[in-house]
Amino acid sequence: MPLRRLALALLLAATLPARADGLPPEVDQALQRARVPDDALAVVVQDVANGRTVLSQHPTRAVNPASLTKLLTTYAALDRLGPAWTWTTPVWLQGRVADGVLDGSLVIKGSGDPTLVLERLWLLLRRVQQLGVQEIRGDIVLDGSAFAVPDGQPGDFDGEPMRPYNARPGALLLNYRAVTYTFVPDATAGVARVQAEPPLANTPVDRTVPLTDGPCNDWRATLKASFGTGVRFAGAYPLACGELAWPVADATPATYNARLVEALWKEMGGRLAGSVREGLAPADAKPSFEWRSPPLADVVREINKYSNNVMAQQLFYTLDLVRHPAQPATAEGARSELRRWVADRLGALPPELVIDNGSGLSRETRISPRTLARLLALAYDSPLMPELASSLPAAGIDGTLRRARATAGRAHLKTGSLRDVSGLAGYVLSASGRRYVLVAVIQHPNAGAARPALEALVNWVARDAPAR
Repeated sequence: MPLRRLALALLLAATLPARADGLPPEVDQALQRARVPDDALAVVVQDVANGRTVLSQHPTRAVNPASLTKLLTTYAALDRLGPAWTWTTPVWLQGRVADGVLDGSLVIKGSGDPTLVLERLWLLLRRVQQLGVQEIRGDIVLDGSAFAVPDGQPGDFDGEPMRPYNARPGALLLNYRAVTYTFVPDATAGVARVQAEPPLANTPVDRTVPLTDGPCNDWRATLKASFGTGVRFAGAYPLACGELAWPVADATPATYNARLVEALWKEMGGRLAGSVREGLAPADAKPSFEWRSPPLADVVREINKYSNNVMAQQLFYTLDLVRHPAQPATAEGARSELRRWVADRLGALPPELVIDNGSGLSRETRISPRTLARLLALAYDSPLMPELASSLPAAGIDGTLRRARATAGRAHLKTGSLRDVSGLAGYVLSASGRRYVLVAVIQHPNAGAARPALEALVNWVARDAPAR
């Protein structure tokens, strides 16, 4: 942003009243229908071109931003690392390779790459085979020491340990430590056939489950599934459901990587004399090759479009790892790095700001609408604007806003929701061609029911914020 325009925007932001002249009538009415008082909405709407505030209510209130936190994480990463930055996963072939045999061990060291899903792990192992390795006489060693993640359980946040979004971060995070179970009805045989992707070594899965004629309501409960060292289905699967998939976080995440790599290596025709185990990579030997992730801009798009919590956490820890590569990344180090970045961009650390993690799965994180609006205004007038803005869901078109009824295609907004929290933040293009920054957060027990009020607000802004 040119200095004079930035100064004007900051001056206007600093002198905003606690409340403007009132909310647009359609927003107020939608809040009433949801039984949410208008005081529960904190909002800032500013014209990007001149910094003029067109709507402000509780701009300095410290709100829980939920997944709007990802805007901080992704903007900071784009700014610190650059859109073309990539993660590297070094791989060592420790020993002589002859006649298809590695007389030693294969070592893979993670550096936080959030894109090592099944297909890309297959390609990494395929690269090993292209280097002439079909049999490994030693072990496959997996090194995840680059992150120091505190002890905890996947369900610590909301008591839902089987939800993939609760997967904990890791320097070597493979396929989000998740398995997708697909149920394919076979009416002739009277069963649904169960497909598990990816298959895991030493993890037996029931391959069929009886069909039932019941309705397709809570079909997951009907299955009576148990997940552990094996996967069992003691119930039945409703024929009326047709084919459905159930993504599940693996019940024993500590051994997931080893079981996945062993199963995949053998499925590819590879042979392994030893075992797949955790260990440390060599400190002074050059790797045989480095596996690179897609560019950061692609990862940021995945994080923001689909509000991917696991990828956001990987990026969060990476901010600390890049700054201090000689030591394991920690949550506190990542928090410090993100606070430092905010202070660098705004000139001082906002007093209300509390950063807990990088995804927004937190009851502790706090930020004000004014602070987030200031950051979005800075981003819009920076070289990173195309990457950040295009990473946000387009209202009524894609990502977490694909079903939104706000003006289709005219708003690029990050969504945020937790129990008692619902929010939107990003950019709205009006009918006249003006661009606005919008930040709106509802905090109330009925916040989830008040999303139509946020959509009404977006539509109001898209009509150039008509007089109230």
